[in-house]
Amino acid sequence: MTGLRFSEDTYTYMTLNEILEMWEKESQIDALNLDRASIDSAKLHAKYLSMLSIAKLKLKKIQLDFDALKKSKWEWFNGRMTKDQIDALGWKYDPFGGAAKPKLKENMALFYRTDADLSKISALIEYQTVIIDTLVDIMDNIKWRPTNIKNVIEWRKFVSGD
Repeated sequence: MTGLRFSEDTYTYMTLNEILEMWEKESQIDALNLDRASIDSAKLHAKYLSMLSIAKLKLKKIQLDFDALKKSKWEWFNGRMTKDQIDALGWKYDPFGGAAKPKLKENMALFYRTDADLSKISALIEYQTVIIDTLVDIMDNIKWRPTNIKNVIEWRKFVSGD
């Protein structure tokens, strides 16, 4: 049960800002070295594919941890935890702060949505999803990079009359 305490650091690999800063530098195509830029496309693909794979695995881990925590919160809200379990987690004995336990399932949803621990992990899930979406966009850009380089070469041939 003590494994249910989460911190953002547990899930950190690379931040979104680090990925964006790295891509800003690596996305530049040196117009004077188009052959090198074309060759580097495979390296960029391998690098960002690795990052994407790790990000997807991190998301899965966060989602599994969220589900485990939600189950523990359900047990806590429904009075199914022992005093020792509650003490180990550092939670209060009364999850409703003196108020009566809600009678309807729909009303319990409010407690789940506003629970600080669940909200924190939910925010991590959203953040990790943005990282994955960003990496997918970068991968799409890398996929089209050789075509863009070819277009530059074709344009130069056209302009020079070749």
